[in-house]
Amino acid sequence: MAAASAAVRMLPDGGADDEERWLAEGIAGVQQNAFYMHRALDSNNLKDALKYSAQMLSELRTSRLSPHKYYELYMRAFDEMRKLEMFFREETRRGSCSVVDLYELVQHAGNVLPRLYLLCTVGSVYIKSKEAPAKDVLKDLVEMCRGIQHPLRGLFLRSYLSQISRDKLPDIGSEYEGDAESINDAVEFVLQNFIEMNKLWVRMQHQGPVREKEKRGKERNELRDLVGKNLHVLSQIEGVDLDMYKETVLPRILEQVVNCKDDLAQFYLMDCIIQVFPDEYHLQTLETLLSAFPQLQPSVDIKTVLSQLMDRLSNYAASSPEVLPEFLQVEAFAKFSNAIGKVIEAQPDMPVVGAVTLYVSLLTFTLRVHPDRLDYVDQVLGACVKKLSGKAKLEDSRATKQIIALLSAPLEKYSNIVTALELSNYPRVMDYLDNATTKVMAVIEALFDLIKGLIKDMDGAQDDELDEEDFKEEQNSVARLIHMLHNDDHEEMLKILCTVQKHILLGGPKRLTFTVPSLVFSALKLVRRLQGQDGDVTGEDVPATPKKIFQILHQTIEALSCVPSPELALRLYLQCAEAANDCDLEPVAYEFFTQAFILYEEEIADSKAQITAIHLIIGTLQRMNIFGVENRDTLTHKTTGYSAKLLKKPDQCRAVYACSHLFWTDDQDGIMDGERVLLCLKRALRIANAAQQMANATRGSSGSVTLFIEILNKYLYFFEKGIPQITNTVIQDLIELIRTEQQSDNAVADPSTEAFFSSTLRYIEFQKQKGGNIGEKYEQIKTSS
Repeated sequence: MAAASAAVRMLPDGGADDEERWLAEGIAGVQQNAFYMHRALDSNNLKDALKYSAQMLSELRTSRLSPHKYYELYMRAFDEMRKLEMFFREETRRGSCSVVDLYELVQHAGNVLPRLYLLCTVGSVYIKSKEAPAKDVLKDLVEMCRGIQHPLRGLFLRSYLSQISRDKLPDIGSEYEGDAESINDAVEFVLQNFIEMNKLWVRMQHQGPVREKEKRGKERNELRDLVGKNLHVLSQIEGVDLDMYKETVLPRILEQVVNCKDDLAQFYLMDCIIQVFPDEYHLQTLETLLSAFPQLQPSVDIKTVLSQLMDRLSNYAASSPEVLPEFLQVEAFAKFSNAIGKVIEAQPDMPVVGAVTLYVSLLTFTLRVHPDRLDYVDQVLGACVKKLSGKAKLEDSRATKQIIALLSAPLEKYSNIVTALELSNYPRVMDYLDNATTKVMAVIEALFDLIKGLIKDMDGAQDDELDEEDFKEEQNSVARLIHMLHNDDHEEMLKILCTVQKHILLGGPKRLTFTVPSLVFSALKLVRRLQGQDGDVTGEDVPATPKKIFQILHQTIEALSCVPSPELALRLYLQCAEAANDCDLEPVAYEFFTQAFILYEEEIADSKAQITAIHLIIGTLQRMNIFGVENRDTLTHKTTGYSAKLLKKPDQCRAVYACSHLFWTDDQDGIMDGERVLLCLKRALRIANAAQQMANATRGSSGSVTLFIEILNKYLYFFEKGIPQITNTVIQDLIELIRTEQQSDNAVADPSTEAFFSSTLRYIEFQKQKGGNIGEKYEQIKTSS
């Protein structure tokens, strides 16, 4: 098998099929050698066990697999190595073999990669035995792993070393803790392994032809967690207190981040630092951390990482008010402001949108941590004005959006336009908006500020004092106003909708039932105008697309469902689902249906409301043509289940036979499942029969046969559609059943029901008289008794 694997490696480069074949060969080699290894272990033949384990690990020497496929092969070998480690541990415990001798023995493996995997495995046992200090073994292993300089193979080898050693570090409180310096040894081991792994990871970018640079970037992205796990291990070491983090850990990590000069590594590792280490550490080392940002490559998305850091620290301040003095003590605002200035200065080619985004993040941080410091807020606005000075009106829509966010933040925080006007730089920032945006935003904001007494609960005002009819008329006026807002430019219309949403969601629960529907239908009108545009565009800085509008609608209706007004929310979810269907957005339509079902299950308890809701669901689902087989089956199964669980049998019956329309549609490529149509109709018949029996048991007389006649009309409908399962025999039997029920001793005469049945029979006769195909279909059905 080893020879076969070697032969495969000599084949020329190929595509995905070749890679699958190489992976299969590698896995086969691992499995076969693992089989012989286990057989040797069972017979306590250590020499053969090491031979076959080395041959098994030789499969990891391949250079033909992508990182994703190599990981599959690695995991197969990893599972076997854990079993081998258990064997070594048991052998040394019994005294069958000295761990020191074993540590020496595995170093005689022929190839360096298997040798080092075996050395790491025995090293884990060596540390566990405590026959040597953990720090000495770990130092030896991390140095020996330098023997593999192939980026992919080296990364996975060092990842293996990290995995088998993470519970054996000489940490404080650990069973492997040594002298007072042992914590330094643990940190040094992890840092050294991290540095070497990052070097290997970065080196991958510079291997291979230039034309495959993008492919290598994607492959490196798949491997980033291997490197980042080292930082997670560092954050979990008990002995890494604030002093050690400040003096040793952070400077060493940042040195590696800056010196690697690789944009992917710098972005990912800075993000890792922010995510894995505690907030209090970031606050106390803010100057050191921020000093690294201006030294990063110009292509690094610094605004995103810095924004995440500010967002995390502002959340920390909000969750622990007692730490606010620390923010003032370390002068967090001044340091962030200074760092952003240096980043912008170090990157003269940074787009305006990037710089403004940084100031938006700083302003958000300031408003959350120092809301009472208007001077800080004005400083941020002033710094933004300085950056924009000398530039014309902004034409970049993304930059314009960030300027609007910058201007909106103080208004949202202070809820008072007077406070915003106290900021001297506020109008200066607004000067950089293009005229159209300024006009739209100013008019809409001014309009809603003017009518704020109608759309929001005011301090000291009691809606309970207002006449209910007057209140409804006021809110209907607001709803009419929302419908009147219109702009031919799609981008501007989306901004209007976002502004309206912001205002009405703050209006209080009594108003939402009036205002939310008008916003939803205004947004759906824009969706219809945009119909056919690409719905897969994501992110904040994207043009108006149906998908983006549906995200806004989802948030808006969700607020309504919490009022609670579940029946209205359900109707709106279904309207949005139908619009998503027309825009060819299956996942979005499915999500809206899911929300409607959740409301039905959890919020709608009234039986009459349930009946209305289930028929709305059936009607909407019947019109949907976007769902694949799996999603449609899930939704129809849920719907038929709900129908059969209504409180009253007649309601159950009508809902179930209505569900038959879900399985037969006349549209092109529509659903045509005659078996399931017939199944629904038969189930409806059984429910109708049960209703008859219950009526007979409780009232001493049979109930009305109206349900049977309604079902007969459904049978006739599908009979004319040509469903093979609906035959004239089935219809004839149902007619006879109705006659039998009418003539039974317990039957109660009902003129309206008799008229209904007679009308149905006349329709059958009328169809017979038409002749042609229709007449032939009905010819065999007898209507006379």
